[in-house]
Amino acid sequence: MKLITFMINNIDRILLKSFEHLTIASTALLISLLVAIPLGIILTRQEKLAPMVLGIANIIMTIPSLALLAFMLPFLGIGNKPAIAALSLYALMPIMRNTYTGITKVPSSLIEAGRGMGMTDFQLLYSVELPIALSVILAGVRTTFVILIGWATMAAFIGGGGLGQLIWSGLTNLNYNLILSGAIPAALLALLADFILGHMENWLTPQGLKKRT
Repeated sequence: MKLITFMINNIDRILLKSFEHLTIASTALLISLLVAIPLGIILTRQEKLAPMVLGIANIIMTIPSLALLAFMLPFLGIGNKPAIAALSLYALMPIMRNTYTGITKVPSSLIEAGRGMGMTDFQLLYSVELPIALSVILAGVRTTFVILIGWATMAAFIGGGGLGQLIWSGLTNLNYNLILSGAIPAALLALLADFILGHMENWLTPQGLKKRT
């Protein structure tokens, strides 16, 4: 009951920090999409590079989040910038891997049929490969965004904004209401993102693939 009262009394602050939190995670996701999807497509055309590039991205994911955030500080200072940069690096692997996997799993018979119709490489990518691989790519985006929302709480440890500030302030002052006022909205944001992206994934999946699965 005290927690509910506390959250109602501080609703403006919680909403502001929730918006900041979502902005950090969304910006990191957008940057990673702009890098990871083109890279995933390139790797399907340069198969020999795939193990090396995916391996490097996998190594980045194994680095502890605080260590990666600390590594960014000398280059980007404190605040949201190093947090966004670190989160973008974390997001590269799942999106790039799903893009690569989704395109390489497109049946070769469809590719040959497209070539038989006189399609160029770009037309094949745009009209055949990406639409079929879209559900796999979106599954990677969905998982990644949920993870980013959780990891964005770490931004507070290097002077960034978001709900992590409430959690950090609560830990320093042993204020459990403040801790939960940051943790609960962060969890709700992750659930909401998963719900929305799950419906988007289902909506954008071609009907033929839905029947097959």
